[in-house]
Amino acid sequence: MQDQYTKIPTLDIGPYLNGEEGALEELGAKVAHIQENIGFLMLVNHGLDLATLNAVYDKLKAFFALPMEAKLKYKINELSLGYIPPKSTIYVSSKINKNTKKDLNETLTLALDRPSEHPWVKDEMRFVGPNQWPDEIEGLQEAICAYQSEVLTLGRKILPIYAVALGQAPEFFDEFFTDPVMWSRNAHYPAVEAEENQFGIAPHCDHSFLTILPVSEVSGLQVLTPNEQWVDAEYVEGGILVNTGEYLNRWTNGRFMATPHRVIPPQEDRYSVATFFNPNPDTVAVPMDTCVSDDSPKQYDPISLMDYVSWYIDTNYKSDSGGKQA
Repeated sequence: MQDQYTKIPTLDIGPYLNGEEGALEELGAKVAHIQENIGFLMLVNHGLDLATLNAVYDKLKAFFALPMEAKLKYKINELSLGYIPPKSTIYVSSKINKNTKKDLNETLTLALDRPSEHPWVKDEMRFVGPNQWPDEIEGLQEAICAYQSEVLTLGRKILPIYAVALGQAPEFFDEFFTDPVMWSRNAHYPAVEAEENQFGIAPHCDHSFLTILPVSEVSGLQVLTPNEQWVDAEYVEGGILVNTGEYLNRWTNGRFMATPHRVIPPQEDRYSVATFFNPNPDTVAVPMDTCVSDDSPKQYDPISLMDYVSWYIDTNYKSDSGGKQA
């Protein structure tokens, strides 16, 4: 029987980052419990430079304030990178709501920036690059890249926690994250009136291994608990939300929850930077041995990260917004 969480739990990872004895094992046990019972947690004392994040918010606000004509110069392309206008997505893959209305948010999608000579960039690999950088906003690329570096560092630091939570050695995931497929969904949720069954972003589960999202002071994000109650992601100063996506859910044979969440239209404009932290593109998620038993047989076929993400985006995004939805 699952424990009934009534709010997103907070974890202090400072002792672990400082190398305190036993901190990793203690966090692993807590993360296992959280991921099996709600799938969302809030990190504090994580070491990420919040000044770097605030610089990103300033640049994004300036970008989203541009005229639509200027933003459409960077409209999302065949690499699934660029600007996505409002009312471009319907999350039809959602298992907990029949989403019928187009989402109200607008988004600038940017991959982890790599050098132009990187083989994946030269090959124009989907979700990898090259990025479309708006040249109207001075310093936007520099701000985003500085933040990407911070998130990449944090993501790699929390990998051992998730490995231990799954009964694996701390270094279990390291070989799969030597060159991760990571991108950010930089979103603006306008304070507008919604139609019935319309959202800032509709109820859905993320595709990712993990999603890393600084919590916003402007409310709107809600998480669905196992007892089917929507709870607000309450603001915690400096807090960073982490949640399981469907790819890690498959890898753990369903043990770590991919939790449905949504954003209701806010009372004032809301900005967010959700980073999807994924393994190398050729990673194949085979349900791991610590998650398979006679009582819990394998329920997912192996699938590569690139194949899964491509299916997810193509299913939920319109054909003119980076996917293949009609």
